[in-house]
Amino acid sequence: MEQFRQIGEVLGSLKALMILQDDIRINQRQCCLLLHIFTSAFNIIAEEIKLNLKLEERTVKWKPLEEPLRELYRIFKEGEVYIRRCLDSRDWWGKVVSLHQNRDSVEFHVHNLLTCFSAVIEAVENVSEISGLDQEEMRKKRVMLARKYDRSWNDSKLFQWRFGKQYLVCSEICSLVESSIKEDGWLLVGTMQEKIKSESVTKNEQRLGDLFIKKLNRQQVVNGKLPSSSILLGAEDYQVRRRLDAGGQYKEIQWLGESFALRHFYEDIKPLSSEIATLLSLSHPNIVQYLCGFYDEEKKECFLIMELMNKDLFTYMKENSGSRRQVLFPLPVVVDIMLQIARGMEYLHSQKIYVGDLTPANVFLKPRKSTEGYFHVKVSGFGLSSIENPSSRYYSPAEQNASSPCIWHAPEVLAEQEPTSKTSPRKYSEKADVYSFGMLCSGLLTGKLPFEDGHLQGDQMTKNIRAGERPLFPSLSPKYLVNLTKKCWHSDPNHRPSFSSICRVLRYIKKFLVMDPPIEGQLIMQSPPVDYSDLEAGFLKSHRTEKNTVSQIPFQMFVYKLAEREKISSSFRSKHTEITNGGTLKSWDENTSVMEDPITLGSMSPDIKPICYDLKSNGTEESDRKLPSDFWSARTETQDKKIVQKKKTVNFRSRKNPVNTKTRTPGKSSGWNPPGHGTKAGREKLLASRSLSPGKLRSNGQAVVLEKS
Repeated sequence: MEQFRQIGEVLGSLKALMILQDDIRINQRQCCLLLHIFTSAFNIIAEEIKLNLKLEERTVKWKPLEEPLRELYRIFKEGEVYIRRCLDSRDWWGKVVSLHQNRDSVEFHVHNLLTCFSAVIEAVENVSEISGLDQEEMRKKRVMLARKYDRSWNDSKLFQWRFGKQYLVCSEICSLVESSIKEDGWLLVGTMQEKIKSESVTKNEQRLGDLFIKKLNRQQVVNGKLPSSSILLGAEDYQVRRRLDAGGQYKEIQWLGESFALRHFYEDIKPLSSEIATLLSLSHPNIVQYLCGFYDEEKKECFLIMELMNKDLFTYMKENSGSRRQVLFPLPVVVDIMLQIARGMEYLHSQKIYVGDLTPANVFLKPRKSTEGYFHVKVSGFGLSSIENPSSRYYSPAEQNASSPCIWHAPEVLAEQEPTSKTSPRKYSEKADVYSFGMLCSGLLTGKLPFEDGHLQGDQMTKNIRAGERPLFPSLSPKYLVNLTKKCWHSDPNHRPSFSSICRVLRYIKKFLVMDPPIEGQLIMQSPPVDYSDLEAGFLKSHRTEKNTVSQIPFQMFVYKLAEREKISSSFRSKHTEITNGGTLKSWDENTSVMEDPITLGSMSPDIKPICYDLKSNGTEESDRKLPSDFWSARTETQDKKIVQKKKTVNFRSRKNPVNTKTRTPGKSSGWNPPGHGTKAGREKLLASRSLSPGKLRSNGQAVVLEKS
């Protein structure tokens, strides 16, 4: 409850700030979108809590809500920081350079909200199943939730129609997500046109305004030309502060009241005009962004302005090195970093841009102001690779020896780099970047560079990698992340997943960690009930043409949830269909709907264990529930007598031959008895357990009952 109160305080602060929304001159529509979707999220959670939970149980049964609400609070705080930055009118032209095509509100804040919100909704549902004293009310809740997760909703349009409001993807919000960025571009163009016409603006600012109006209208590079470098060099406050690399191509500059990174080189720009135009059009919160460019025709001197990122992952690894080091960051932070890298790579690949040099030195981390311990991650190292030697700007000679570049390259890339190779060099591919990502994941999970403890370097290391050698993981590494990493660095490129698949898997892993956070000091990491890579394989079979947009995230996670419940349910059934000592073996129809069996292991209380036994049923589910307890006792005792007179038989039921299967009820003759079977206390316990989890009685009489352990 305390976390929910804190979320309400942040929302109140946002509403107070947005009273002045007319004064926001940059990204006003995106700020309004954040306020609207945050308000909707808060109201939906409040409604869910009001309908499903009991206030008097908040200190006992609400604990599973704490971590999801804490994560939601972090997202709200980050949104507040973004809106405050857009409201700040100081150094307006500098903010135009930084934010003129910024998509953080949608691709970062809304993305994080939609990813987290599924965890919040499911946490409320899980708590509601055990909330309250009325057993009948709790039974109805379970039936209702089982119907919600029926496979019939496994369709994007049906999901949005039925659950769109609950998961923040109703048509109203989706239209705002799609239109807010475009509208901000139009509004910014109008604002700059007004400023250019005013008398207070300087000549240099007029030229700068014309530049960004053309850029927003996608007319920046015309006939291979960039604006004159005098716009940059002639600014009153332009100043070079320091070099960022040994070669001097990257520098930190002060310009228009903001700090930027400058990529400075001498080159004829005409052959590069198309590539530069592409770089300047890219915009995603998880890539280092090229903001604008200038050129001096006489000197053939090019200036590309980039956003400034100070510390890379390689530096973090070196600063935290030590013989006793086991992890670089806490596990939730590691997964968050992985997801942000994968999202940046997913965007670049959607633009047909392949990095080819995805190393820790090309992954930049900036601490988040409002979320202690977490980082905003950006990928660099792409674009204009023909004008430099990329590795020379990152490592000193000693560092290059300690970290051989070959460890990041896929085996097929290393084969092409062999001096004796007869194949012509080709451009890096998507699957080669996925391999490099797998090696990065290895470093994040182990806290050290791959093969750092090995004695092999150079050509021998290359041969071993091509032969299939990969880094080792500590025994306590989480298996679900190790499995994903191993899929990424598979020797066969065709067996490596795409970054879209990796993002979906990591989102679901992140949700798992939010709902089941690792316990501090815990030796063995808790694992998900199923392998999420298997869920992704099923998703690809059913939804090959699905667009991977932000608004699709709740549906994709819902599909994962359906598949997870089905796998758990099928696993549960397979473990309990065959009862030892002459019990019954029942074959289940694989097309059985999830709605027919609302009991899943995920909804069980820790002190409850599942038991399967058979009951002959001649009536419907509702009529059977109304029968008195003496009837159940008489029925089972009669069956026990019949079983004693018959030999042990096992029959199978198949779709081709749907005959009634003769079943045996576990009783005295089978060597197994439900506790207290045949006694009044046992019957009462049996009925109480059935009301806890009303599994639907099947036509052959099998029922699933929960028994207190």
